[in-house]
Amino acid sequence: MNPHEDRVLAVRFEAGRQLYNAVLGEALRRLDLMKQSRAWQTARKLPKGNPGSREQKARAAEFSLISKTIGFTDYDLQAYATRCKNACWIGDHLDAHTTQKIGTRAFKAAQRYQFRTGGRPRFKPKWKTLASMEAKSNAAGLRWRDDHLEWNGLKLKAIYDQKDPHGVQAFALQNPVKYCRLVRRTLNGKARWFVQLVIAGYPKWKNKNPIRQGKVAIDIGPSTIAAVSETDAFLEQFCANVPDLQKTIRRIQRAMDRSKRGSNPGNYHEDGTLKKPAPGQRLQWVFTNGYLRLRARLKEMHRRLAAYRRTEHGKLANRVVALGSTVMAEKLSYKAFQRRFGKSVRDRAPGEFVGHLRRKAASAGGGVIEFPTRTTKLSQSCQCGAVVKKPLCQRWHDCPCGIRAQRDLYSAYLGLHVREDAGLWILDTESARVGWCAAESLLEKAVSGVVQAANGRRLPASFGISAPRSGARDRAALSRNGAESGEDSGCCNHIASAIVARAGKTPELSTGTPRL
Repeated sequence: MNPHEDRVLAVRFEAGRQLYNAVLGEALRRLDLMKQSRAWQTARKLPKGNPGSREQKARAAEFSLISKTIGFTDYDLQAYATRCKNACWIGDHLDAHTTQKIGTRAFKAAQRYQFRTGGRPRFKPKWKTLASMEAKSNAAGLRWRDDHLEWNGLKLKAIYDQKDPHGVQAFALQNPVKYCRLVRRTLNGKARWFVQLVIAGYPKWKNKNPIRQGKVAIDIGPSTIAAVSETDAFLEQFCANVPDLQKTIRRIQRAMDRSKRGSNPGNYHEDGTLKKPAPGQRLQWVFTNGYLRLRARLKEMHRRLAAYRRTEHGKLANRVVALGSTVMAEKLSYKAFQRRFGKSVRDRAPGEFVGHLRRKAASAGGGVIEFPTRTTKLSQSCQCGAVVKKPLCQRWHDCPCGIRAQRDLYSAYLGLHVREDAGLWILDTESARVGWCAAESLLEKAVSGVVQAANGRRLPASFGISAPRSGARDRAALSRNGAESGEDSGCCNHIASAIVARAGKTPELSTGTPRL
């Protein structure tokens, strides 16, 4: 792409940003008017009824009629976007299909706010332009032709992956293109342009990723994940290869705060707190060039985290699907994860992984079945029927009935035996007792794999297994301490000690609270 084409695309994306802000403002205005109307208040008092009932359908029809009357629909906002485009300079840069898709994007953002599935949408500032623009079909506007992208006089030649080791690119280009999307990404401070083709049909499944038709259960934590099927099991650190950039991000944020305070001293009180603006006014900020460079560095750090995270999610999803295409998982509140383990969830994004796994399992012919924790209580239950609440620091399940296993692995194993009975999800303890003889060795093998993979390195405390020490002096000291105390130093000794003993090492046991 030459500089002229880069400038033309930048202008068109700026036009799309301004059009999006205009349509979003109109959508929020119509939404507020709709909620303030008497008809809306009357419709809210109608009986809700059960899903699919006559009362529910009548209430939904009333809300739909109000939306059409006010003009808060997808087609009405598409028409408004077209009028805005034709009335100003934006019409010289954007086509009709792209304009309508921008209107649809603004409507969906306002609709999520209406249904309380998202916060109030924000306007995009000049320094945060649109990340992508797309067409409605491959017939007009943004369209793919043979080996290049055409858009209002521009012909952008695509750069292919010449190697294409798995044949995914060649397989996709054999199918018809439904529509295409132009994406702008900033890599190391430079804008890079990519084209995404939405292809009809099903994607190619790589030969290196096997698929097993069966059931697998997973247990996801802030920093660990366990998966158990009828034939295999594994326990590993969740997104282990995602780099730890917390210190770098924190230093950049502190530098940004110092720069912001130094260039805007009038916006802060003497004690350093932020001043509250007068009603109807906003604080005016001055951003120095140094601040802008720091902001670009911070954006690049988060982009790297997202790239590593997507790669780890893909690998982990393929590994889970290799155990079984039907995935059983607890229905967790990842917002609660964010409140308690904010930084860990920011780096690993378990909710995003579940969405990725759901798409991957559906592509393999299966799916993800989520069951509530209120009735199953897998982390508290045992196959003997006992239910005992455990603190988070207790990482091993140790029941008086004789069952001992790593907590996450055992919860995943119990997930295999959860079934629905008369609309209620329950744990089938009888089925769990029958399958335990074969599953016990799988769980021990999974813990052994964790110890061997550590290779002397320190393991996360959430595993419940500390890194093994090496050397005769350490082993002798640990044996002497155990002989003097005469006590069992941890509930994980039964399995973990036997495993590391086979490897010729002695585990270092820790009773401290795990840092997740």
